Amino acid sequence: MSAEPPGTTVLVPGRRPLRYRGTSLVLRIRPIVVFVACAVVLVLAAAVNLGRGDYPIGITDVLLTLFGGGDAGQQLVVLDLRLPRTLVGALVGAALAISGAIFQAIARNPLASPDIIGIQMGASACAVFVIVLGGGMAGVGGLFAALGIPLAALAGGLISATVIYLLAWRQGIQGFRLVLVGIGINAVLLAGVNWLLTVAQIYQAAQAQVWLNGSLNARSWNEVLPLSVTMLLLVPAAFVLVHVLGALRYDDDTARGLGVRINRDRTLLLLVAVGLASVATAAAGPIAFVALVTPQIAQRLCRTGTPPLAVSMILGAAMTVVADVIARTALGDIELPVGIITAVLGAPYLLYLLARPRQEARA
Repeated sequence: MSAEPPGTTVLVPGRRPLRYRGTSLVLRIRPIVVFVACAVVLVLAAAVNLGRGDYPIGITDVLLTLFGGGDAGQQLVVLDLRLPRTLVGALVGAALAISGAIFQAIARNPLASPDIIGIQMGASACAVFVIVLGGGMAGVGGLFAALGIPLAALAGGLISATVIYLLAWRQGIQGFRLVLVGIGINAVLLAGVNWLLTVAQIYQAAQAQVWLNGSLNARSWNEVLPLSVTMLLLVPAAFVLVHVLGALRYDDDTARGLGVRINRDRTLLLLVAVGLASVATAAAGPIAFVALVTPQIAQRLCRTGTPPLAVSMILGAAMTVVADVIARTALGDIELPVGIITAVLGAPYLLYLLARPRQEARA
């Protein structure tokens, strides 16, 4: 075999890259198809969710109302009363899915998600602390309820993430250590939340317990606005850093050889992931298993090496809205918290992840 002379372009079989002014991009059809399919499911689920209630509206009328049609009554019900809840569900699901995809890529472990390793529980602990000591969400005033609880949740997520990162660091981050430390921190934080519920007044404890189950009930534009602003800042940052996730599949030395600044890029990604998980928790409570399941499903549907952020985002939004539809309709007039439905859907997949290594070992 003779070596190619310098300057010769070697053609490798595969997809033809798109080049423009020194920038190349490989277009993959399968992730695009999956993204479009998930977007269609999201739109249909949102239309069904907006039409359900004491004043039922058909899917066609809902879509017409969203685009400026419909009568005054339909516009009031859809745009003012029901749309904020659906938007919060979609935004929360998207934020949790991106956060889970980042954590799983950094830790190289499918179990590393903010609801498993204690990030959401840290945000919940601080938020419940504010609810209990502030006299309940209804009694603390509109401004404090809109700012105090989200800021407390964000601070709790950052603090718990810092503690987990420091305890798991041993000349680098290994996925199994991060998961084990996170599970331990999660247990400690859960004990703290239970203590707060014990010492709280009955009304405060009831409010906090509903919030802890992950609920979209009575969500308004007060939750949509801060959640949207935060995601407008953090989601683009995640996509700017998306090229780092592929290199983080390998060990630190290999990633450095690929030109990745490990400590800086990993820290930035963790800040983005913690911020998304914290604001999602602040808006709707700790909705379980969305961050764990959706990145793995997206990765398998797209057949990529790491969870794809765009597909994970739209799949997480669709999963949360579909779960909210089920929560509102499964038991007739009884409305369940959406977190219960996502737990029912996601728990079997967690059991599968726990059993899979044992099955592989036997093979």
